[in-house]
Amino acid sequence: MSFDHAELARAVAAHGAVIRVVVADVAGSAPREAGAAMLVWACGQEGTIGGGTLEYEAAAKARAMLAEDRSAALDRMPLGPALNQCCGGAVTLLSEHWDQGLLADVAGETVVARPVPGTQGPMPMAVARILKRARGEGFMPAPRIVQGWFVEPLTRPLRELWIWGAGHVGRAIIEVMRPLPGFRLTWIDTDASRFPAVPEGVVQKIASNPADLVIEAPQDADHLVLTFSHTLDLDLCHRLLAHGFQSLGLIGSDTKWARFRSRLAALGHAPERIADIRCPIGNPDLGKHPQAIAVGVAAELIMMKTAKARTKKECAG
Repeated sequence: MSFDHAELARAVAAHGAVIRVVVADVAGSAPREAGAAMLVWACGQEGTIGGGTLEYEAAAKARAMLAEDRSAALDRMPLGPALNQCCGGAVTLLSEHWDQGLLADVAGETVVARPVPGTQGPMPMAVARILKRARGEGFMPAPRIVQGWFVEPLTRPLRELWIWGAGHVGRAIIEVMRPLPGFRLTWIDTDASRFPAVPEGVVQKIASNPADLVIEAPQDADHLVLTFSHTLDLDLCHRLLAHGFQSLGLIGSDTKWARFRSRLAALGHAPERIADIRCPIGNPDLGKHPQAIAVGVAAELIMMKTAKARTKKECAG
């Protein structure tokens, strides 16, 4: 988990000052990991630190902070004895008052570090070293308290996901994927009228021939091809195979996929390269309802992300 500057900026713009409640430390079993956060304002909240009594109490304290105009609070909350939750561990919550001015102070940073309430004195050398590595080497530390300072990286989209088609399945995938961290969503179709209201943070692209936009996609992007036209789907697959991608999923039946394999081979693509396309997308066992397809697609992409991160970690150490 990490500090999502864009999400916090949207909340501040919409609601004025907000309290960001972040799990700063975890001991034993807990509902969420360090870095999980929620935003709280006078009449609402978004995000989650695990739900239940913990979240209810934390939200109530956050609203009291807003009412009293307090800047920050650090609370260690034993989940069993204090909150009657069965996790059995304890979490330390850092609640901070954020507004436009404070957001401007951390804009452009890769890692946010600040003293927790009760800590005085200059920045410790250990924290300074973390910031130096972040700026010089791109090092992304895990969210944690270091010698009385809370350190957490700013959210960086780890993966670009391009969704080709704004029909029922495309809309369902946007709904499911948008709240998930680590993805930047780009949504493409032929006309503005084909889109519903495009959610905040989703990049919309419109072209009479969407396949012409393939050259704009990062070569390590993930793609989901699910337009209204088989001809357009084929053209997109053809161009993406030449362009390069991290993953490519195509909506369709076994019959459609058999025809596409034949036509892509006739266009000069090698069988092993064509096999890099996933068709059908999602989990067929979940059914064909758009939301069911979207749930299966999200699971696929999360598992790919997890597997990639695990491989990276194993290679590093």
